[in-house]
Amino acid sequence: MTTPAPSEQEQEPAGTRPPPTRRRPGGRTARIRTQVLDAVLAELGEHGYDGLTTDTVAARAGVHRTTVYRRWGDVGGLLADVLDAASDDDWQPLDTGSLEGDLAALNREIQTALTAEPPIVTALIAASFRSEKAADAQQRLWEDRYARCEVVVSRAVRRGELPPGTNARRLLLTATAPLYHQLVLLLRTAPDPQLPSHAARTAALAAAAGAFAEPSSARNA
Repeated sequence: MTTPAPSEQEQEPAGTRPPPTRRRPGGRTARIRTQVLDAVLAELGEHGYDGLTTDTVAARAGVHRTTVYRRWGDVGGLLADVLDAASDDDWQPLDTGSLEGDLAALNREIQTALTAEPPIVTALIAASFRSEKAADAQQRLWEDRYARCEVVVSRAVRRGELPPGTNARRLLLTATAPLYHQLVLLLRTAPDPQLPSHAARTAALAAAAGAFAEPSSARNA
């Protein structure tokens, strides 16, 4: 889910900012970039970070190794571009008509991505702990995704489900964190089909009770 940091839920509805756009080259340059980034994902999914090299990527992409070195420099540069490319889309969270439904739908998307085979998303997360360039790009990616997801909170405020001033970032982190905790970071358990909805319900109930509401003094600061 990515680059400007989302702001807190305040007087203006969050999530109304359009995602940033990056100008990308077209023609042959764009085709080569697509080939190379597809090769990075394939190599990463099959061999992990330790098996990823610029030479194997170049060979798989069908381009000369100097092309990869000249444009991306090293494995970190390749991974960073893969992560940055993930933000070049029009993804938005589903509008199900309720906060709990929106959060559950978001969690189901996250669980699907984290349990997919080959394990591209989890491999990218792991690689971000090994490469500073990848870590910076991973942070940009998450910032983008959480910024887009703020609309879930602003819709809930407009529907009267949440109090004004609900901190969107804190709510979203609370709703989605159990997925990463169980599947990636610590427990690494088998996917629980009920977890997306349970985590969403817990966060929605807490938010409705005002757990994420900012004091009026903080909102007006």
